[in-house]
Amino acid sequence: MKTVTIQTLRAMKDAGEKFSVLTCYDATFSRRINEAGIEVMLIGDSLGMVLQGHDSTLPVTLDDMVYHTAAVKRGNQHCLIMADLPFMSDASIPQLLENAARLMRAGAHLIKIEGDAWLAPGITELTQRGIPVCAHLGLTPQTVNQLGGYKVQGRGEAGQALVDAAIKLEAAGASLLLLECVPSEVGKAVTAAVKCPVIGIGAGPDTDGQVLVLHDMLGVTVGKTAKFVKNFMAESNSIADALAAYHQAVKSGTFPAEEHCFK
Repeated sequence: MKTVTIQTLRAMKDAGEKFSVLTCYDATFSRRINEAGIEVMLIGDSLGMVLQGHDSTLPVTLDDMVYHTAAVKRGNQHCLIMADLPFMSDASIPQLLENAARLMRAGAHLIKIEGDAWLAPGITELTQRGIPVCAHLGLTPQTVNQLGGYKVQGRGEAGQALVDAAIKLEAAGASLLLLECVPSEVGKAVTAAVKCPVIGIGAGPDTDGQVLVLHDMLGVTVGKTAKFVKNFMAESNSIADALAAYHQAVKSGTFPAEEHCFK
Protein backbone atom coordinates (compact mmCIF):
# COMPACT_ATOMS: atom_id res chain seq x y z
CA MET A 1 0.00 0.00 0.00
CA LYS A 2 1.21 3.51 -0.82
CA THR A 3 2.10 5.90 1.97
CA VAL A 4 -0.95 7.84 3.13
CA THR A 5 -0.62 11.63 3.24
CA ILE A 6 -3.01 14.51 3.87
CA GLN A 7 -3.30 14.82 0.09
CA THR A 8 -4.34 11.15 -0.06
CA LEU A 9 -7.21 11.83 2.33
CA ARG A 10 -8.26 14.93 0.40
CA ALA A 11 -8.39 12.89 -2.81
CA MET A 12 -10.46 10.23 -1.04
CA LYS A 13 -12.93 12.86 0.16
CA ASP A 14 -13.22 14.29 -3.35
CA ALA A 15 -13.88 10.78 -4.69
CA GLY A 16 -16.45 9.98 -1.99
CA GLU A 17 -14.25 7.23 -0.54
CA LYS A 18 -14.28 6.64 3.22
CA PHE A 19 -11.12 6.15 5.28
CA SER A 20 -10.49 4.54 8.65
CA VAL A 21 -8.62 5.84 11.68
CA LEU A 22 -7.66 3.97 14.84
CA THR A 23 -5.78 4.94 17.98
CA CYS A 24 -2.42 3.28 18.50
CA TYR A 25 0.14 3.50 21.28
CA ASP A 26 2.97 1.04 20.52
CA ALA A 27 5.06 -0.51 17.76
CA THR A 28 3.41 -3.94 17.82
CA PHE A 29 -0.11 -2.67 17.20
CA SER A 30 1.29 -0.15 14.74
CA ARG A 31 2.45 -3.04 12.56
CA ARG A 32 -0.88 -4.88 12.87
CA ILE A 33 -2.88 -1.74 12.03
CA ASN A 34 -0.71 -1.16 8.96
CA GLU A 35 -1.30 -4.73 7.84
CA ALA A 36 -5.08 -4.20 8.11
CA GLY A 37 -4.90 -1.36 5.57
CA ILE A 38 -6.10 1.35 7.96
CA GLU A 39 -5.14 4.77 6.66
CA VAL A 40 -4.50 6.84 9.81
CA MET A 41 -3.18 6.09 13.30
CA LEU A 42 -3.90 8.48 16.15
CA ILE A 43 -1.65 8.53 19.19
CA GLY A 44 -4.46 9.75 21.41
CA ASP A 45 -4.23 11.17 24.90
CA SER A 46 -6.88 8.48 25.48
CA LEU A 47 -3.81 6.49 26.54
CA GLY A 48 -4.26 8.14 29.93
CA MET A 49 -7.44 6.12 30.39
CA VAL A 50 -6.84 2.87 28.49
CA LEU A 51 -3.13 2.43 29.32
CA GLN A 52 -2.48 4.43 32.49
CA GLY A 53 -5.77 3.84 34.29
CA HIS A 54 -6.76 7.47 34.85
CA ASP A 55 -10.40 8.58 34.84
CA SER A 56 -9.76 11.27 32.21
CA THR A 57 -7.12 12.38 29.71
CA LEU A 58 -6.01 15.34 31.83
CA PRO A 59 -3.01 13.69 33.60
CA VAL A 60 -1.30 12.80 30.30
CA THR A 61 1.94 14.73 29.78
CA LEU A 62 3.76 15.78 26.65
CA ASP A 63 6.58 13.37 27.57
CA ASP A 64 3.99 10.55 27.54
CA MET A 65 2.82 11.59 24.08
CA VAL A 66 6.35 11.88 22.71
CA TYR A 67 7.26 8.43 24.03
CA HIS A 68 4.24 6.70 22.49
CA THR A 69 4.47 8.62 19.22
CA ALA A 70 8.07 7.45 18.78
CA ALA A 71 7.02 3.85 19.52
CA VAL A 72 4.20 3.93 16.96
CA LYS A 73 6.52 5.47 14.36
CA ARG A 74 8.91 2.53 14.66
CA GLY A 75 6.19 0.10 13.62
CA ASN A 76 4.72 2.24 10.87
CA GLN A 77 4.90 1.42 7.17
CA HIS A 78 2.28 3.45 5.31
CA CYS A 79 -0.15 5.08 7.76
CA LEU A 80 -0.50 8.80 8.36
CA ILE A 81 0.46 9.39 12.01
CA MET A 82 -1.48 11.95 14.02
CA ALA A 83 -0.62 12.81 17.64
CA ASP A 84 -2.61 14.62 20.31
CA LEU A 85 -1.35 17.71 22.07
CA PRO A 86 -2.24 16.94 25.71
CA PHE A 87 -4.01 19.12 28.24
CA MET A 88 -2.65 22.68 28.56
CA SER A 89 0.29 22.06 26.22
CA ASP A 90 -1.02 24.90 24.01
CA ALA A 91 -1.49 27.51 26.75
CA SER A 92 0.53 30.07 24.75
CA ILE A 93 1.64 30.33 21.14
CA PRO A 94 5.35 29.76 21.96
CA GLN A 95 4.42 26.73 24.07
CA LEU A 96 2.13 25.43 21.33
CA LEU A 97 4.86 25.71 18.70
CA GLU A 98 7.56 24.02 20.77
CA ASN A 99 5.32 21.18 21.98
CA ALA A 100 3.97 20.51 18.49
CA ALA A 101 7.55 20.45 17.19
CA ARG A 102 8.47 17.81 19.78
CA LEU A 103 5.67 15.55 18.56
CA MET A 104 6.72 16.05 14.95
CA ARG A 105 10.33 15.20 15.80
CA ALA A 106 9.08 12.02 17.52
CA GLY A 107 7.43 10.88 14.29
CA ALA A 108 4.02 12.53 13.93
CA HIS A 109 2.94 13.74 10.51
CA LEU A 110 0.40 16.15 11.98
CA ILE A 111 -0.87 17.14 15.40
CA LYS A 112 -4.40 17.28 16.82
CA ILE A 113 -5.60 20.02 19.14
CA GLU A 114 -8.91 20.31 20.99
CA GLY A 115 -10.98 23.44 21.15
CA ASP A 116 -13.27 25.66 19.10
CA ALA A 117 -13.05 28.68 16.82
CA TRP A 118 -10.53 30.27 19.22
CA LEU A 119 -7.94 27.77 17.95
CA ALA A 120 -7.63 29.71 14.69
CA PRO A 121 -4.57 31.90 15.52
CA GLY A 122 -2.59 28.92 16.82
CA ILE A 123 -3.48 26.81 13.79
CA THR A 124 -2.26 29.57 11.49
CA GLU A 125 1.02 29.85 13.41
CA LEU A 126 1.57 26.08 13.17
CA THR A 127 0.73 25.70 9.50
CA GLN A 128 2.94 28.66 8.55
CA ARG A 129 5.81 26.69 10.09
CA GLY A 130 5.07 23.44 8.29
CA ILE A 131 3.11 21.66 11.04
CA PRO A 132 -0.22 20.31 9.73
CA VAL A 133 -3.14 20.40 12.17
CA CYS A 134 -6.30 18.44 12.87
CA ALA A 135 -8.80 20.54 14.86
CA HIS A 136 -10.92 18.54 17.32
CA LEU A 137 -14.45 19.93 17.79
CA GLY A 138 -17.62 18.87 19.58
CA LEU A 139 -17.01 16.85 22.72
CA THR A 140 -13.46 17.75 23.71
CA PRO A 141 -12.39 15.40 26.55
CA GLN A 142 -9.76 17.81 27.86
CA THR A 143 -12.60 20.16 28.89
CA VAL A 144 -14.69 17.44 30.53
CA ASN A 145 -14.83 19.31 33.84
CA GLN A 146 -16.15 22.44 32.15
CA LEU A 147 -18.67 20.44 30.10
CA GLY A 148 -19.90 18.61 33.18
CA GLY A 149 -19.19 15.16 31.79
CA TYR A 150 -18.99 13.31 28.49
CA LYS A 151 -22.14 14.68 26.85
CA VAL A 152 -23.37 15.06 23.29
CA GLN A 153 -22.51 18.50 21.89
CA GLY A 154 -23.93 20.55 19.01
CA ARG A 155 -27.65 20.16 19.61
CA GLY A 156 -29.98 23.00 18.63
CA GLU A 157 -28.32 26.32 17.81
CA ALA A 158 -24.96 24.93 18.95
CA GLY A 159 -24.95 22.82 15.78
CA GLN A 160 -24.68 25.86 13.54
CA ALA A 161 -21.96 27.23 15.80
CA LEU A 162 -19.96 24.07 15.17
CA VAL A 163 -20.39 24.45 11.42
CA ASP A 164 -19.23 28.07 11.66
CA ALA A 165 -16.22 27.06 13.78
CA ALA A 166 -15.25 24.36 11.29
CA ILE A 167 -15.30 26.84 8.43
CA LYS A 168 -13.18 29.31 10.40
CA LEU A 169 -10.61 26.70 11.41
CA GLU A 170 -10.26 25.40 7.86
CA ALA A 171 -9.70 28.99 6.72
CA ALA A 172 -7.03 29.33 9.43
CA GLY A 173 -5.17 26.37 7.92
CA ALA A 174 -6.55 23.18 9.49
CA SER A 175 -5.82 20.20 7.24
CA LEU A 176 -8.29 17.89 8.98
CA LEU A 177 -11.21 18.19 11.38
CA LEU A 178 -12.36 15.68 13.98
CA LEU A 179 -15.92 15.75 15.33
CA GLU A 180 -16.77 13.89 18.51
CA CYS A 181 -20.17 13.12 19.98
CA VAL A 182 -22.44 15.34 17.89
CA PRO A 183 -25.79 14.62 16.20
CA SER A 184 -25.51 12.91 12.83
CA GLU A 185 -27.11 15.94 11.15
CA VAL A 186 -24.30 18.16 12.46
CA GLY A 187 -21.64 15.73 11.29
CA LYS A 188 -23.19 15.77 7.82
CA ALA A 189 -23.45 19.57 7.76
CA VAL A 190 -19.84 20.13 8.83
CA THR A 191 -18.54 17.59 6.31
CA ALA A 192 -20.42 19.34 3.51
CA ALA A 193 -19.33 22.82 4.62
CA VAL A 194 -15.56 22.28 4.41
CA LYS A 195 -13.18 20.99 1.75
CA CYS A 196 -10.80 19.32 4.20
CA PRO A 197 -11.48 15.72 5.33
CA VAL A 198 -13.64 15.30 8.44
CA ILE A 199 -13.17 12.40 10.87
CA GLY A 200 -16.07 11.38 13.07
CA ILE A 201 -16.41 9.54 16.35
CA GLY A 202 -20.03 9.45 17.36
CA ALA A 203 -20.73 12.01 14.60
CA GLY A 204 -22.82 9.89 12.26
CA PRO A 205 -22.17 8.03 9.00
CA ASP A 206 -21.62 11.01 6.71
CA THR A 207 -18.16 12.14 7.81
CA ASP A 208 -15.28 11.28 5.50
CA GLY A 209 -13.52 9.05 8.02
CA GLN A 210 -14.25 7.25 11.27
CA VAL A 211 -12.08 6.77 14.34
CA LEU A 212 -12.37 4.53 17.39
CA VAL A 213 -10.15 3.88 20.37
CA LEU A 214 -8.27 0.62 19.75
CA HIS A 215 -9.22 -0.91 23.09
CA ASP A 216 -12.90 -0.07 22.56
CA MET A 217 -13.15 -1.75 19.16
CA LEU A 218 -11.34 -4.81 20.54
CA GLY A 219 -13.81 -5.03 23.42
CA VAL A 220 -11.23 -4.85 26.20
CA THR A 221 -12.17 -1.49 27.71
CA VAL A 222 -13.05 -1.67 31.41
CA GLY A 223 -16.42 -0.21 32.37
CA LYS A 224 -19.25 1.22 30.29
CA THR A 225 -18.63 1.81 26.60
CA ALA A 226 -19.98 4.75 24.63
CA LYS A 227 -22.98 4.48 22.31
CA PHE A 228 -20.79 5.01 19.25
CA VAL A 229 -18.51 2.02 20.02
CA LYS A 230 -18.73 -1.35 18.29
CA ASN A 231 -16.83 -4.40 19.53
CA PHE A 232 -15.32 -5.91 16.37
CA MET A 233 -13.71 -8.78 18.29
CA ALA A 234 -17.15 -10.19 19.08
CA GLU A 235 -17.47 -11.59 15.57
CA SER A 236 -13.77 -12.15 14.80
CA ASN A 237 -11.37 -15.02 15.42
CA SER A 238 -8.29 -12.89 15.95
CA ILE A 239 -7.12 -9.34 16.50
CA ALA A 240 -5.99 -9.21 12.88
CA ASP A 241 -9.49 -10.21 11.74
CA ALA A 242 -11.08 -7.58 14.00
CA LEU A 243 -8.83 -4.81 12.65
CA ALA A 244 -9.61 -5.83 9.07
CA ALA A 245 -13.34 -6.02 9.84
CA TYR A 246 -13.29 -2.51 11.28
CA HIS A 247 -11.46 -1.14 8.25
CA GLN A 248 -13.87 -2.79 5.82
CA ALA A 249 -16.95 -1.69 7.79
CA VAL A 250 -15.81 1.93 7.62
CA LYS A 251 -14.90 1.69 3.93
CA SER A 252 -18.25 0.12 3.02
CA GLY A 253 -20.26 2.53 5.15
CA THR A 254 -21.79 -0.19 7.34
CA PHE A 255 -20.15 1.38 10.40
CA PRO A 256 -21.36 3.44 12.09
CA ALA A 257 -24.89 2.05 11.95
CA GLU A 258 -27.96 3.82 13.29
CA GLU A 259 -27.48 2.42 16.79
CA HIS A 260 -24.08 4.10 17.02
CA CYS A 261 -25.39 7.59 16.18
CA PHE A 262 -26.95 10.51 18.02
CA LYS A 263 -30.06 12.35 16.84
